[in-house]
Amino acid sequence: MTQLPEKTDRKMGLVIDLDTCVGCHACVVSCKGWNTENYGAPLSDQNPYGADPSGTFLNRIHSYEVQPETGPAQLVHFPKSCLHCEDAPCVTVCPTGASYKRTEDGIVLVNEKDCIGCGLCAWACPYGARELDKAEGVMKKCTLCVDRIYNENLPEEDRVPACVRTCPSNARHFGDLGDPDSDVSQLVAERGGMDLMPELGTKPVNKYLPPRPKDRLNEEIDILAPLLAPVVQEPKGFLGWLDKALEKL
Repeated sequence: MTQLPEKTDRKMGLVIDLDTCVGCHACVVSCKGWNTENYGAPLSDQNPYGADPSGTFLNRIHSYEVQPETGPAQLVHFPKSCLHCEDAPCVTVCPTGASYKRTEDGIVLVNEKDCIGCGLCAWACPYGARELDKAEGVMKKCTLCVDRIYNENLPEEDRVPACVRTCPSNARHFGDLGDPDSDVSQLVAERGGMDLMPELGTKPVNKYLPPRPKDRLNEEIDILAPLLAPVVQEPKGFLGWLDKALEKL
């Protein structure tokens, strides 16, 4: 079994804003594209244009309708990927050492050459963040685009995970959550960032920012009311004569 490091130099991870995520799936597409062409074996698809398509994804979006205590229901889009937990059960259960957590940045990775596709790590992960690639027979998971964030051949603004670079609503943020002065740590402190299922004790590095309360008017206003009000109470002239004539029919 693989041992977890006692501590890591940094805690690189994502902060996802559930208030601004619009569920467009741009992060899913960009993640699939980057990780199919770069790190590890390609992310395969099975019967993509058939009646029962399936495939391997490192990032998925789930949408839920939430009913607040007051006000109308809200649609919340919930992106889910590996949370790069400090106490990652997927690492300690691996029988070959293929799953491991890096000491330099805390990123959890899979050495695909050592992976035997037993699926124990997927069973151990309480978040369902690992998927077995059917074509390659190896386990796949979010790498935080480790082959991208340290790539000095890329412009500095591109040295972030593909999902972060692509997000059109700026709902995804990347940085060192072990540094209290980093932008992501400040954002978590300001918005009350939360762990996903903290009761499990996995200590996920990634954080979620809760949806903000929606603005509500003190009184309901019917914007069509002025347009529906009668222009005159009693018709006069020709319209008055016509109205009386029609009443006799």
